[in-house]
Amino acid sequence: MTRLRSLGALSAALLAAACAATSRTVDLPPAPLPELAVPPDSATLAAADSVLVRLVTSRGEIDILLHRDWAARGAPRVAQVVASGYYDGARFFRALRGFVVQWGIPADTALRRRWAQPLPDDTVRQSNRRGTVTFAAGGPNTRTAQLFVNLRDNPRLDALGFAPVGEVVRGMDAVDSLYTGYGEGAPAGTGPTQGRIGAEGETYLARDFPLLDRIVRARIVRVYGPAAPAGD
Repeated sequence: MTRLRSLGALSAALLAAACAATSRTVDLPPAPLPELAVPPDSATLAAADSVLVRLVTSRGEIDILLHRDWAARGAPRVAQVVASGYYDGARFFRALRGFVVQWGIPADTALRRRWAQPLPDDTVRQSNRRGTVTFAAGGPNTRTAQLFVNLRDNPRLDALGFAPVGEVVRGMDAVDSLYTGYGEGAPAGTGPTQGRIGAEGETYLARDFPLLDRIVRARIVRVYGPAAPAGD
């Protein structure tokens, strides 16, 4: 079961390195940009410096800017998952008030294996501050397609290897309004069980957890420049 790993002591060295890292600047216009009618191919997304993606949710639009220099493996993976349509219809199944909101198990159970191949970890280059987007994981090198948005500054996650891949640049009000009433998933809480979501998909969530908000669609909005070579 994919979960945030247990919180541990803050590593001052990792946190300092994360906070010292800077991303390339992208000038975003004040008005929302339209979604691309046709998503770029996988190679283009893998080489991009930054990618702007949009989650159209039951609470409004959320724009996320992915930074390859934050996470050379993770940021391109998220862009490619978005472009594939994998997140369309998915629920924010783990929504913990004042902590994180998590998604990434598809509504259609037939898609479960599409992005099941684990992704090697990235070095933590940015802190898990409020509004950053990070992969959920169950241990080293177990990232697949599940993500969370930090609802507050969570620097404790930095030392545990949770590397942010991007940040919410528009729609944090929508993030804050996502339903959190069910709390943690079973057996720790009364929320949905991830194993059952994977096996039963939207049928299970719509029946037993109908108030959970969902992603109507996730799309690529803009691709910014080829990335400079980046090591890890």
